[in-house]
Amino acid sequence: MIDPGLREVALATKGFMPSDEGDALFDAAMLAGRNVPSLDMVEVGSYCGRSTVWVGAAARSCGVTLYAVDHHGGSEENQPGWEWFDDTVVDPSTGRINTLPFFNDTMTRAGLTDTVRAVVGDSASLGASWASKISFLFIDGGHGREIARADFAAWHEHVAHDGIFAIHDVFTDPADGGLAPYEEIYLPALESGKFREISITGSLRVLQRVA
Repeated sequence: MIDPGLREVALATKGFMPSDEGDALFDAAMLAGRNVPSLDMVEVGSYCGRSTVWVGAAARSCGVTLYAVDHHGGSEENQPGWEWFDDTVVDPSTGRINTLPFFNDTMTRAGLTDTVRAVVGDSASLGASWASKISFLFIDGGHGREIARADFAAWHEHVAHDGIFAIHDVFTDPADGGLAPYEEIYLPALESGKFREISITGSLRVLQRVA
């Protein structure tokens, strides 16, 4: 279980990760650290750092670095006029969403600045040029179909054998949420034959690389 103080920081941070899914995410990252020691971890889609606290806490326990990848301009569903828009993350000097200051503040409050490295940019481009294997991959980025498809294509091969791949917001019923993480990430991962599902908690799916 994550340190109670860190869990409190996570739950006080803006974001969309329920507590039970966050705890399961921490467990999945800890498993990755045990299965594939010494390899770093990657989170795609950090927003203000809520989920990053759970993954970062595991990375610190495992003695590795978590690379938190996000352009910090907000996903499609975070933009003005959409359901998940929050005007408090808009930079008044530009009129655009900028969650990086909130993310940095969260990492400071959590004491994770030595463990978590913010990687600011387009996740698909960054993943395409990534040069090393990782023990843990968590994708919770943009939920548009093209974005989800590109994130999967760019990152899944970097997961080491026996490593862990976690996917958030996996819904099979459109009434519950968008289907892009399910149809463009989760199903292709299983259909590739390279991953098997090992746990389900709410909308969080945890897979292990087996081939």
